Amino acid sequence: MADLLGGRRGALDATLPPVAFALGWLLGGESLWAGVGAALAVGVAVAGVRLRRGDRPRSVLIGLLAVCVAALIAVRTGRAENFFLIQLLSNAASALAWAVSIVVRWPLLGVLVGAALGQRTRWRRDPALLRGYGRGSWVWTATYLVRLAVFVPLYLSGQVLALVVARVVLTWPLVAAALAVSWVVLRRSLPAGHPGLRHPVLGGPDGRPDEPAGKRPRRA
Repeated sequence: MADLLGGRRGALDATLPPVAFALGWLLGGESLWAGVGAALAVGVAVAGVRLRRGDRPRSVLIGLLAVCVAALIAVRTGRAENFFLIQLLSNAASALAWAVSIVVRWPLLGVLVGAALGQRTRWRRDPALLRGYGRGSWVWTATYLVRLAVFVPLYLSGQVLALVVARVVLTWPLVAAALAVSWVVLRRSLPAGHPGLRHPVLGGPDGRPDEPAGKRPRRA
């Protein structure tokens, strides 16, 4: 999960443009153009470093595009706090997506981990894993709600510097906490004797786990 989410290095890359925006805005006498220029310069530099270390070009371009769109919104509206509007909206969309995924029994935690382990959708046939991934996904839903609870009041009151601080504090530290808590929740959701995430116990037609193929009794 940490690798999928980019780890601490990815979190650092994501927070550098907003920090640069705030510094440029502040040092330029609250000039939007100074803030936008600093954010774009750092965004381009971060993109170049990511490409050199082998990150996927598509991922790099998406990150740079997000910085450009945030800068454009701030300039077009004339409000520095709108540089963080995309971040606010993305957290709202993410909270909704994770919650809906749990309700429809396709918890995103299971989708991500299952993809990373090469299981495709086999984990969904394990009732214990499905339940555990659902509970773990609520932890991730909560992280986006926490961010919204902090970001929205700061955004509405135009607290640019406080938004930057919140962005830094609620990025990798919060992700690290979510990783730890969701792992504990997931492990405690599995019954005793369960072989673990890498070995889904496929449910039988009656809803009970199938026995391993070598242990099934022969039928007369």
